[in-house]
Amino acid sequence: MKVLVTGYTGQLGFDVVREGKKRGISILGIGREDLDITNEAEVYQYVQNTKPDVIIHCAAYTAVDNAEDDKETCWNINVLGTKFIATAAKRANAKLMYISTDYVFDGKGEEPFKEAASPDPVGYYGLTKYEGEKIVREFLEDYFIVRISWVFGINGHNFIKTMLRLSETRNELNVVGDQYGSPTYTFDLARLIIDMIQTDKYGVYHASNEGFCTWAEFASEIFKQANKDVTVKSISTEEYPTRAVRPKNSRMSKQKLIDNGFKPLPNWRDALKHYLNELAQEVR
Repeated sequence: MKVLVTGYTGQLGFDVVREGKKRGISILGIGREDLDITNEAEVYQYVQNTKPDVIIHCAAYTAVDNAEDDKETCWNINVLGTKFIATAAKRANAKLMYISTDYVFDGKGEEPFKEAASPDPVGYYGLTKYEGEKIVREFLEDYFIVRISWVFGINGHNFIKTMLRLSETRNELNVVGDQYGSPTYTFDLARLIIDMIQTDKYGVYHASNEGFCTWAEFASEIFKQANKDVTVKSISTEEYPTRAVRPKNSRMSKQKLIDNGFKPLPNWRDALKHYLNELAQEVR
């Protein structure tokens, strides 16, 4: 099996490639310096030359706030780029996995969103990711769409690294406490993804670590596990305005994973512990 991973320079792409290599899979990770996914001819030529059996499409424009102002770039990467990748996958007769997001939902209510729930994004980033989903469904008969949330990994920036950095100079922080979701460790997610692409259990999945929390609860647990003496003050979304609207409810049901025999990811607190250990080893 030959696997091509876009977005290798990001948190998830990096760990997917690392996990694939660990299992002895022929896996190639590429970043924007290797391939401009918004260049149609370049995408087709690259896929034709590499002849992958599977394409895991992690590459995306993920700057949620900037997306509200830089709509053209966001659209070109998340929609046109996905269209070109999906078309190239079809031509190469390769399986395609498209990585999507909790931002395709409107964030209303308190119940976890089921896989079949109707997307209704409230921001431009979420809109473009949903358009990407629609393209994958339109162009391919068999596909994996995997929606993820609140991602953290060893490669790149994330909430945990930000909290740890702030803890060096602050002993009290205001953190939003009315947005709920599931932190997701790319190390755990990568293992699931590599398991999934080796099956024909196609469809739409939600994949995140088990359990739900708010950003404030997440921050408190980070400081607790990292032995940092920082007080977290829970504030409302309205007290921390951002350019893009954030969904207040990013809880997602992972029932389809279970129904198809995939092992649920560990609880987010256990994932955090593992991640902090990985960070500490990297520092050494």
